[in-house]
Amino acid sequence: MSDNGGSAVGLLSYETLVHAVAGAMGSVTAMTVFFPLDTAKSRLQVDEKRKSNSTPVILAEIAKEEGFLSLYRGWFPVISSLCCSNFVYFYTFNSLKKLMASGPGQSRPGKDLLIGIVSGVVNVILTTPMWVVNTRLKMQGVKFRNEDLHQTHYRGIFDAFSQIIANEGVGTLWNGTLPSLVLVLNPAVQFMIYEAMKRKAGRGGRKISSAKIFLIGAIAKAIATTATYPLQTVQAILRFGQYKSDAEGGGVMGSLSNILFLLMDRIKKHGALGLYKGLEAKLLQTVLTAALMFVVYEKIAAVTFRLMGMNKKLKH
Repeated sequence: MSDNGGSAVGLLSYETLVHAVAGAMGSVTAMTVFFPLDTAKSRLQVDEKRKSNSTPVILAEIAKEEGFLSLYRGWFPVISSLCCSNFVYFYTFNSLKKLMASGPGQSRPGKDLLIGIVSGVVNVILTTPMWVVNTRLKMQGVKFRNEDLHQTHYRGIFDAFSQIIANEGVGTLWNGTLPSLVLVLNPAVQFMIYEAMKRKAGRGGRKISSAKIFLIGAIAKAIATTATYPLQTVQAILRFGQYKSDAEGGGVMGSLSNILFLLMDRIKKHGALGLYKGLEAKLLQTVLTAALMFVVYEKIAAVTFRLMGMNKKLKH
């Protein structure tokens, strides 16, 4: 296939579809394994009056107060959102990567970062409504330390969509979009570091073991998560829907005002380290999840390409 032909069909190639499905399956597998850690992280971000900071203590408290299965509350909407989100991200990332493979200009890390940012923007715009609903369902029935937090009862994903639209307006489904757009730097930086380390590890045709893939994925995600965590906390608060803005007007300026207010309010109440409340749980969850996701993703893609006689496609 010529470069021009590759550009013409890059968005519709079988290879890109395999990467997207493998990425989605990898993320679903990894999130299911480490889901209780995500539960602990969400509680620490949203419930400001919860004093415990240790992940094992938080998990023990939740299991004792609400039952063991509460650690998996909201699993289905989270997995549904994550599956769609990662399918979109991997599909867009690998499509653009294929289209730009022969392009001039930036170094590979520069291209990977640009591709990651564009892929993240596409993903945020298309999947934010699912994440807003997912956050509401995940917190349903939670026993908050903060008694000021109130909840609406939803009977499922579609009921949550309809109630949010009817009671709060369609725009609510895109709550937290601005911090999410800023946070596209998280997966962009993650993929840039991952791709660079993977290329270095595979120099000279060396085979990269699953253990190395796991380590590379963990390092990449740890750096990206730590750098962007304060905005992730703001994102979670906005998606949960308990913050009501007093700022006049809306749009970008109103969203920026909300973000700055929430960041400063967090610092005022808990100090600068309050911006990183729940980081331990987040790092445990997201680093282990991302590392396992990359291992599963690479394995599924490699096996699929091998079966189809396309194993060369995995080489960069």
